[in-house]
Amino acid sequence: MRTLNYLLLAVRDPLKSAELYSKLLESEPVEQGKTFVLYVLPTGLKIGLWCADEVEPAPKPAGGVEISFSEPSKDAVRATYAAWTQLGLKVVQEPTDMDFGFTFVVEDPDGHRLRPFVLARNPR
Repeated sequence: MRTLNYLLLAVRDPLKSAELYSKLLESEPVEQGKTFVLYVLPTGLKIGLWCADEVEPAPKPAGGVEISFSEPSKDAVRATYAAWTQLGLKVVQEPTDMDFGFTFVVEDPDGHRLRPFVLARNPR
């Protein structure tokens, strides 16, 4: 069986993106260079920030995929919203109740969508 454990994000400037992602992930990279930065999260998930000019084949524009973050409560989602908007992230969706739970969406400077959420008690 294959294991999904690695996400690669094409970014304009990995070192600049790492400044933001260290705050978002509350983690420091395990590898950091001009063209590539790597995070290994406590869950084992790896997130790589790869210089878009170096990716082969060339990446398509960001925005078609979301990275989701589970939160323990609506209050935690609201706190994350407050913290992340203070970082200047573009808000794509204000905090709202949806059929699956309470959520919001922001974009990083490269257009990658980030969605924190807490599941509804009876999600559809």
